[in-house]
Amino acid sequence: MAKEEGIYRDLQKHLNKQPVGYPATKSGAEIRLLKRLFNPEEARLAMKLSYKPSSINDIYEVVKESGMSFNDMATMLDEMMKKGAIGHLEKEGTRYFFNIPLVVGMYEGQLNRLTPEFLADFDKYTSDKAFGLEFLSTELPQMRTIPVERSIKPEHHVTTYDHLTELITGKDGPIVINECICRIAADLRGKPCKKTTRLETCMALGDIAKNCLRAGIGREISKEEALDIARQNEADGLMLQPSNTQKVEFICACCGCCCGMLRVHKILPKPVDFWSTNYYASVDPESCTGCETCIDRCQVNAISIDEHLGISTVNLDRCLGCGNCVSSCPAEAISLIKKEKEVTPPENTEALYDTIMANKKGTFGKIKLASRLILRR
Repeated sequence: MAKEEGIYRDLQKHLNKQPVGYPATKSGAEIRLLKRLFNPEEARLAMKLSYKPSSINDIYEVVKESGMSFNDMATMLDEMMKKGAIGHLEKEGTRYFFNIPLVVGMYEGQLNRLTPEFLADFDKYTSDKAFGLEFLSTELPQMRTIPVERSIKPEHHVTTYDHLTELITGKDGPIVINECICRIAADLRGKPCKKTTRLETCMALGDIAKNCLRAGIGREISKEEALDIARQNEADGLMLQPSNTQKVEFICACCGCCCGMLRVHKILPKPVDFWSTNYYASVDPESCTGCETCIDRCQVNAISIDEHLGISTVNLDRCLGCGNCVSSCPAEAISLIKKEKEVTPPENTEALYDTIMANKKGTFGKIKLASRLILRR
């Protein structure tokens, strides 16, 4: 038993060296999660991977001394990928595998396997300050916010990576629609979503879509159905959060009551410091009637009514520029403003994690971050 515990502790330490780390906590919830995701043999194999994709042949060169056959290794890697424990992609007929973070990564891979027991350990771990500081200390966030379609006007000159229609219609390969794991988790917690009864809202594209199909997760849809679902998401007031890459791998449609990312947003003193977005909302005081539609529509509590003027006001420390308030304003008093400095996301997932890894904060950096959060609260 002690030897088995040591294997999982070694895996925890290995994962903690990846771009988005996996720190230890006093509760031990991180070890319980690993035991739910990996058996001991899988844990040993996962320690041979890094966040950078390695070909299946290169992985075997590392593990063959253990006596494991190539076919056994390939089968084990495939099973780990199918249960969401590691990442996978295929290029020119060659398969590659790599470590992925708990979030965004292993947790989302539990879509068809989420249990109350797993969720209890996940909640315990992610509520720990060690995980919180690790998650918030990345140089770039793993997701970004883009505007909903009806909030965009020609003068915005929206670039492809911020334009939902172009992200969908310009995509090669399959598109898979998945149920939202955050809403499933909310149901398990006894707190069903207040914004929509729909579960099929989140899309996988590219390599993640192919992995979903390999694992039997979600269902493949056409571009036309993807656009129709996107319109339904907008009608429900959901916020669009794709991967923070030009080559988009997923597009989540999020609500403030269930989404783990947006729940983090709500407790931060200045959340825009930790988000990637190129827009913010602005209210025309001459047109605003103070109807409060935008307040209900906002998923991140960024809008309030000025008690003296009786009109809406936007907190720019909290607004993520999703555009839902723009598309729903009866008086057409709100518009999106493009930020002076547009942030261009990394080309792909590997480039994103290369940037995070190159700027990974040590203990001193995390202490500074903790102090900053406390002082701004």
